[in-house]
Amino acid sequence: MVTQSRRAAGFWLAALTAVVFLAASSAPSPLYVVYQQEWHFGPAVLTVVFATYAAVLLLTLLVVGGLSDFVGRRPVILAAIALEIASLAVFLVADDVADLIVGRGLQGLATGIGLGALGAAIGDLAPPGRPTLAAGINVASPTLGLAAGALLSGVLVQFAPMPTTLVFDVLTLLLVVLLIACAVVLPARDERRAGALASLRPTASVPPAARRAFRNAVPVLVATWSIGGLVLSLGASLAVGVFGVDNHVIGGIVVTAMAGSGSLAAFAVRGRPARSTMLASCLVLATGMAVVLVAVATTSLPVFFAGLVVTGLGFGAGFVGALGSVARLVRPHERAELLSAVYVPSYLAFGGAAVLAGLAVPHFGLRPTTTVFGLVVIALALVAVGAELAARRQEDREKALTGALFTAETPFPAAKAGETTRSMG
Repeated sequence: MVTQSRRAAGFWLAALTAVVFLAASSAPSPLYVVYQQEWHFGPAVLTVVFATYAAVLLLTLLVVGGLSDFVGRRPVILAAIALEIASLAVFLVADDVADLIVGRGLQGLATGIGLGALGAAIGDLAPPGRPTLAAGINVASPTLGLAAGALLSGVLVQFAPMPTTLVFDVLTLLLVVLLIACAVVLPARDERRAGALASLRPTASVPPAARRAFRNAVPVLVATWSIGGLVLSLGASLAVGVFGVDNHVIGGIVVTAMAGSGSLAAFAVRGRPARSTMLASCLVLATGMAVVLVAVATTSLPVFFAGLVVTGLGFGAGFVGALGSVARLVRPHERAELLSAVYVPSYLAFGGAAVLAGLAVPHFGLRPTTTVFGLVVIALALVAVGAELAARRQEDREKALTGALFTAETPFPAAKAGETTRSMG
C-alpha cells in the first residue's frame, strides 16, 4: 500500500520530471542560430531537424502512448528518462547536422514515451480532494519546462564557457538524479492489465465517454500548439532578423515569455470551469497574436514581448480548459491513453507549424511568414470559439428535446414521499 507521504513525493517528482523533459526539448532552440553559423546550413535544413523531433514524437505517441496503462507508470517513465539521457549524449558530441537529427529523433522518442506516462502518474498520485490540481500541473509543468529550458540555454550560450555543450551537461546531471529518484520513489503497479502488446498497435484512441468532448477540444488544441511551434522554431530568428537583437538571452526570453506566462495561466485557471476557460482563452490567444503582428509590422520589441505574454496566457489557459473538458470523463486506467490522444493533434499542429514556417521563410522572408502564420492562428482561435458555441447550442437543443419527451411520457409525475397534492386538501 502506498503511504500518503510517498504518494505526495511521487506526485511532485513526476511533475518535476515533466518540467526537465520539456526543458531538454526546448534547450536546442536558442542554439540553432549558433549551429547555423558554425555549420553553414539554411532554414530548410533546420526545418528537417525540427520536423524529426515532431514526427518521431507523434509516431511514438501513437504506438506506446497508452502502454503505461497496462504495464505501470514507473517502468515506462524510467525507460523514457534513459532515452532522454541518451539524446543529450548525442548533443554533447554533435559536430554536424546529422548528429542534430539523431539527437532530436531520440528526444522525440523519449518525450513521446514519457509524456503520457508522466501525465497519468500525476493524475494517479494527485492529493485526494484536489481534483483540479492534477490538470493544472499536467499543463503547467511542460510549459514551465519549455520556458526554463530555452532561458537556461540562452543564458549559458551568451555568458558561459562551452556554449554548445554546458546546457546539455546540466540537463544530463538532472536527469540522472531523476532516474534514480523515480526508481526509488514512484510506486510500482500492484498488477498488470492484459493487452500490453495489443496496445502497441498504432492508434490514437479516445475512450468512448470522452469522444464528444475531445472533438470539441481539438480546434483549441490546434490553435494553441501551432503558435507554440511557431515561436519555438522562429522565435530566436525573429529576434535577430526582424528586431535586430543579436543576443542569445533574448532568443531564450522569446520562448520564455510565451511558455512562462502559459505555465502561470495554466496553474491559475486549474479550478475554473473547463469549457468556459477554453472559450475565453481562445479570445485571449487571438488578441495576443494580433499584438505580436502589430509588433512585427512596427519593429517594436517591447510590444512584441507584450504580445507573447498575452499569447502565452491564452496558450496555457486554453490547454488546461481543453484537457480538463475531456479528462474528467475517463477512468484512471484510461488516463495515459487519453493524454496521448490529446497530445497527437497538439504536436501535429506544433510540428506542422514549425515545418511550414521553415519552408516558407527562405522564399518569403521572416516578416511575411510570421504575419501569415499569425493570421492563421487568429483564424483557428476564432474557429475554436465558433465550434464551442455551436456545441453548446446543440447541447441546449438536446436537453430541451429530452425534457419535452420526458414531459410527454410522464404527464403526471408521482408525488415525492411525504408530499401531498393540493386536490387532497
